[in-house]
Amino acid sequence: MPIMLAPLNEEVRVIRILADEKLKKHLESLGILPNSVLTVLSTVNGGVVVAIKNGRLALDHEIASKILVA
Repeated sequence: MPIMLAPLNEEVRVIRILADEKLKKHLESLGILPNSVLTVLSTVNGGVVVAIKNGRLALDHEIASKILVA
């Protein structure tokens, strides 16, 4: 499921990233890559705020729709 549909405040694992290589490299530099674990803190209008490792990231709708989690 896309990350914006994930339950709030529960850990989810990134299964796949449906993006071009440039975006995949950018997300990887932020710590989002397949098999990484993150927590969805909030969703607003398709955008998502996630906690990963010791930080928080805000992802817009376009990027969030390309991150599949389980």
